[in-house]
Amino acid sequence: MNALFVDTAGWACLADRSEQYHAAAAVIYREAHRHRRQLLTTNYILAELVALLTSPKRIPRSGIIAFITAIKADSQIEVVHLDAALNEQAWQLLVDRQDKESSLVDCSSFVLMKQRGLVEALTTDHHFEQAGFIRLLKP
Repeated sequence: MNALFVDTAGWACLADRSEQYHAAAAVIYREAHRHRRQLLTTNYILAELVALLTSPKRIPRSGIIAFITAIKADSQIEVVHLDAALNEQAWQLLVDRQDKESSLVDCSSFVLMKQRGLVEALTTDHHFEQAGFIRLLKP
């Protein structure tokens, strides 16, 4: 079974029970674990997640640290650290698609997903659909 990419929005839905898609994200996450499906994310996403959970979410720092620590400790989750080459490819994608509002973090995710042959993302971010991927959390 293909790995599942987890974006900042997907992690935020899991971390914050008040999120509209918390229950749906939790079901998808549990099913992925139950089926031993590899989860993939990046250090850029974790950095963005810390900022999001700090403000505007206002999650206590101890909760953020516990959540990120659990992600890093989970053997089913691979945290890819972007190197200079992947960062440059992401930058070039951002430059090439100036008609889109995708962030540099989004573009790095798209490049990595293409490299790894991933099609699904645990996210609410519609930019993933614009880039040709399947967004699992949507109305």
